[in-house]
Amino acid sequence: MTTAEIGPLSAGKKVTQSKLAAVLRVTSGNFLEMFDFFLFGFYATYIAAAFFPAGNEVASLLLTFMTFGAGFLMRPLGAIILGAYVDRVGRRKGLIVTLAIMAIGTVLIAFVPTYASIGVAAPALVLIGRLLQGFSAGVELGGVSVYLSEMAPPNQKGFYVSWQSGSQQVAIIVAAIIGYLLNTMMTPQDVASWGWRIPFCIGSMIVPFIFIIRRSLQETEVFLARKHHPTLPEIYKSIASNWKIVVAGMLLVVMTTVSFYLITVYTPTFGKSVLKLSITDSLIVTFCVALSNLFWLPVTGALSDRIGRRPILLAFTVLTILTAYPAVSWLVANPSFERMLMVELWLSFLYGGYNGAMVVALTEIVPASVRTVGFSLCYSLATALFGGFTPAVCTALIEATGDKAAPGLWMTFAAVCGLAATLMVYRRGESSRLVQAAAA
Repeated sequence: MTTAEIGPLSAGKKVTQSKLAAVLRVTSGNFLEMFDFFLFGFYATYIAAAFFPAGNEVASLLLTFMTFGAGFLMRPLGAIILGAYVDRVGRRKGLIVTLAIMAIGTVLIAFVPTYASIGVAAPALVLIGRLLQGFSAGVELGGVSVYLSEMAPPNQKGFYVSWQSGSQQVAIIVAAIIGYLLNTMMTPQDVASWGWRIPFCIGSMIVPFIFIIRRSLQETEVFLARKHHPTLPEIYKSIASNWKIVVAGMLLVVMTTVSFYLITVYTPTFGKSVLKLSITDSLIVTFCVALSNLFWLPVTGALSDRIGRRPILLAFTVLTILTAYPAVSWLVANPSFERMLMVELWLSFLYGGYNGAMVVALTEIVPASVRTVGFSLCYSLATALFGGFTPAVCTALIEATGDKAAPGLWMTFAAVCGLAATLMVYRRGESSRLVQAAAA
């Protein structure tokens, strides 16, 4: 091999390593966000006892899940304010700001004294922590997805963007492992009393390292090449004029956000409180679901690069409509660890298959000049109105109907939204027009 041949090969290897390093840097904050969000859902029963004591266990759990969902109500506000900031000043600076806000909320939840110690100030401070996390998360997913989309090779955008969701699965895997270790090394009484705070403290200790990693991010070439960076009035005007894309994008995300919170955050509570399975069983199932998600997300993201987004979105929404409720009904008819694992892995396949194509599709239909705020607004509206309240909705549906399989109906409804949005976005000739307009 000649020196001339070695040169291009070496350069190509360096480019690949550089892109891999960038992916790891930009998804690190995503990891922290989902790590904390999952912890709040898994330790909901302990958080309810510590901060939201009530005479009725269901009422206490509902208050906790409502606080969990309240953070999502801040997401649209974060998307509009922080998203516009990112589109104005750049991806790198914006992602550092979102991480700082998220860190404050994380530390607050980790160290707030219980209701027994400081009274109503305890749930109030927990709520503030959740609102700060929600405000930050309103643009975190959008900022990361847009960064990955803009740095990816043209024919690999689906694969690259899928790692935004992939980093969340890694967070769930780590959280599940920590939870498993806590439950094997500590007594149930100690976990309920103070042990549940340990994972939140670990999340707080991770923050400085992620700051260091993110500060080394480079701005995307796409953003730097753009000659005009819109002012805030221009950004908001563009979003208002493209309201149809925002609505369609929001409906696309409903399927993703509902199914994700159903199979991850709600699973431990569903297994323990509804199916009466052990905490260990629920943790193992959640761990396996995260591994399954981590496999299917990049696979279908890469597949969408080859065959297009539309066929995948259509196939997985229809599959979900046909199978989600029957699968959950089969589980609750005779609950067991084996059945729960099989059903959750099937729902994971439906989620991972759909989301692998959906996230990159959303980056393609939003106008480039307002890509971060547009993407973030679509995602945050769907999460605020539907996905974030999935644990609370499922708990309320089961209580109101007496049907333990009711969560399957909620996922079916989400799939109907996804199907309708796919048909809206990918009407004949419409998808190419939207993508061309977004790239302009």
